[in-house]
Amino acid sequence: MNANWKNRTLFHGDNLTFMRAMNSESVDLIATDPPFNKGRDFHATPDSLAAGAKFQDRWSWERDVHQEWVDLITDDNPRLMEAIESARFAHSDGMGAFMCFMAVRLLAMHRVLKPTGSIYLHCDPTASHYLKAVMDAIFGHRNFRNEIVWRRSASHNSADRFGPVHDNILFYAKPDYKHRVLFSPHLHGYVDEYFNKSDDRGLYREQTIHGAGTRNGASGQTWRGFDPTAKGRHWAVPSKVVLALGIDPDLPLHEKLDALYEQGCIDLESAYLPTYRQYLEDSPGVPLQDVWAYQPYSKGLLRGTDDEIDRDVKWIPGRDKKERTGFATQKPVGLYSRIIASSTDSDGIVLDPFAGCATTLVAAEKLGRRWIGIDIWDKAHEVVIDRLENLVGLLDEIHYVTEPPERTDGGETSAPFLRVKQGVKEPECPRWTRAQMYEHLLEQHGQRCQGCDRTFDDPRYLELDHNTPRADGGLNHITNRILLCGPGNRLKSNTFTLSGLRRENRKRGYMAVK
Repeated sequence: MNANWKNRTLFHGDNLTFMRAMNSESVDLIATDPPFNKGRDFHATPDSLAAGAKFQDRWSWERDVHQEWVDLITDDNPRLMEAIESARFAHSDGMGAFMCFMAVRLLAMHRVLKPTGSIYLHCDPTASHYLKAVMDAIFGHRNFRNEIVWRRSASHNSADRFGPVHDNILFYAKPDYKHRVLFSPHLHGYVDEYFNKSDDRGLYREQTIHGAGTRNGASGQTWRGFDPTAKGRHWAVPSKVVLALGIDPDLPLHEKLDALYEQGCIDLESAYLPTYRQYLEDSPGVPLQDVWAYQPYSKGLLRGTDDEIDRDVKWIPGRDKKERTGFATQKPVGLYSRIIASSTDSDGIVLDPFAGCATTLVAAEKLGRRWIGIDIWDKAHEVVIDRLENLVGLLDEIHYVTEPPERTDGGETSAPFLRVKQGVKEPECPRWTRAQMYEHLLEQHGQRCQGCDRTFDDPRYLELDHNTPRADGGLNHITNRILLCGPGNRLKSNTFTLSGLRRENRKRGYMAVK
């Protein structure tokens, strides 16, 4: 879907309003650092670039939750509401309010992501487990990829528990997402211990290019006079070495061995089986795992991409006048550079709905990606300009927009399977007829049972009934009416709510037809 905004756009205002105005499937990556529900007030330092920035990270169900959000989630995604309610009951009303605030925004984020897109949501142990349940309900638990642990500091003084030194980053992706493996440099100690030989090309370590056990295919056949099967072995070429040397990973095995030999990496002077010289300069390093920490005893950039990515992900010290803005929750550019390089191509579009002091936007600009930021802070525009000029040298126009763009994709509020019901004003007497209610519900939901979600080829299978039984105080107008199939209607009694009906249907094996 085409974007309905310009590159380098900063939207100023409530991010929910702007995300609902963005075209569906128009963003490649969302990398964002929302509030954490820390129960604190945050302020920037008075003499810093972000002076005056502040936000209240406290949440109240009565003050911060809009009824429209509750209605939207309850009607269109009851599993999501169950995740929100579990946070509310297990923790507090405040945690439930924070989950509801995040849920409606994550629904919008899911809609604007392309089928090849990914999302990285920065959080901490305060709410990460509740947020994961919410994201499972929206993105699907099968689309969860990693919980990345970022070690933000080396130590923390805490007398009554282990020092909390990490944040969490929840990584979800659409089914066709793109991902690129990055490699971090070897530690100095590892180099000293293993790369302990040298020649004219530099330091190297001897590695085997064969593994234990015999094989019947090409990996068990003779190559350049060496028969691995006779030694109870088989040929095994490390894939990361092949990639690091620019050898086509799809080549037949013996051609890969030939390519390694032609590059001077295989030593045939062996009475047993050939060995491989893994040169330090050709070694890609260690594939990034799901724990990210500063490595003071290594050097060099991350590898695995043409992008130059700083390996430094440590917390920004206050004395770092070039990068530090004074923004209370600022994160290092190197951290978000890893995310962007891993999950976007060179022409990718990056969105940060909680742009803050523009760390994601700076990282995107440094890597040559297109970007959109959203923030409600009045000085966000100034900080974005200052940071891009200071860290990137960018002097091109940044589009500062205060009004939502016009949708050009049909304008649905959420993804089709989470479509929001059209709001209907409560009818004055006389009430709508049954026929009018029936036709209205068919227009809104199609020929689908709102109890078991099964879709029928004939609307005559559906019956008009109440959501809340009138005996329990339910009103007899359209806002309290639903369409149910015959089996679903017979299951429903005066004790069932709609969500309870769906749970009962699931227990009895009535499955939704997709």
